[in-house]
Amino acid sequence: MESLKDEKQRQVLMRFFKTGPGQYGEGDEFLGLKVPQTRQIVKLTASDTPLEEIPALLMSRWHEVRLCGLLIMVEKFGRLAKKRLENDEAAIMERDAIVRMYLHNAEQANNWDLVDLSAPKILGHWLLLPSRLGNKQEIMDNLANSPCLWKQRMSMVCTWKTTQAGDPSWCLRYAEWHLHHPHDLMHKAVGWMLREVGKRCSMDLLRQFLERHAHEMPRTALRYAIEQMSPDERQHWMKY
Repeated sequence: MESLKDEKQRQVLMRFFKTGPGQYGEGDEFLGLKVPQTRQIVKLTASDTPLEEIPALLMSRWHEVRLCGLLIMVEKFGRLAKKRLENDEAAIMERDAIVRMYLHNAEQANNWDLVDLSAPKILGHWLLLPSRLGNKQEIMDNLANSPCLWKQRMSMVCTWKTTQAGDPSWCLRYAEWHLHHPHDLMHKAVGWMLREVGKRCSMDLLRQFLERHAHEMPRTALRYAIEQMSPDERQHWMKY
């Protein structure tokens, strides 16, 4: 990955991901790879990379190398979550090992793209499957209650997967939990996931949530949540 370093693209990415002093990605370092390049490397290496080698990738100074490690975990988890393996005891244990490693290294997913490209397909998928790790809600609540912004975002955006599967309860729980979060990145995440509830599950369920909370929601979260509605209805909710 270091051999593919691109200085011009590196500068673009450092601006885009807000790596300046006081910004949310302060100090993050980039090689200048585009995501398709990283995905191609994952495609070539995922099968041959033992799980125990992934933490070395997650601890890398380079953003794209950490992303590579996370996407290898996504790939491994997906293979173990195929329909025929859902209740296979060995597969359950291996999936749990990936989730345990993901949670242990969660703070290394220290920008929104790293979270968004990994949390739904690891944590979100795990919520839908048999597990021996213990109380799933307690594990997720610990993430939501963490002082780390990226763990908090994980608790929210991983619900994309559960909502897609027809279970909006996780999204609604953590949307309420993070409703008054001070950071714009969480306002966007909450609104985005609520929009998915309306799109994938029930627009009436989204309306019920808005009836209770639109008056207190950050405007960014509200705008994201109502994007799939008609112009007239969007205008109605924005008056709250």
